[in-house]
Amino acid sequence: MEGHVVKATARWVRMAPRKVRHVADVIRGKRVDEASAILSFVPRRAVLPVKKVLNSAVDQARQAGNFDLDNLYVKEIYVDKGPSIKRTLSRARGMVNRIDKFTSHITVVLGELD
Repeated sequence: MEGHVVKATARWVRMAPRKVRHVADVIRGKRVDEASAILSFVPRRAVLPVKKVLNSAVDQARQAGNFDLDNLYVKEIYVDKGPSIKRTLSRARGMVNRIDKFTSHITVVLGELD
């Protein structure tokens, strides 16, 4: 049953992709219950949106009805760079510095173990 996958995405998450990727790398390839347990102990702010997307994918699999929830694992997880929000910061002598607020697109693909 390698062809059955379920996919969930969170877009425009207001965190830098580089920081979210640290969390994504920790759970890649793990079983869903193990990944959820690991995320409970990772001390990073990016855990919240990653856990939310993971739970969304599990709920989609539950609603589809043709998945064995005990055999689900994180087949793919990747974080893409979203659009930057541009802001300015006033400086001395009338100058301005630009500040980029980065966004991320988080995608989780769950597959079923044989």
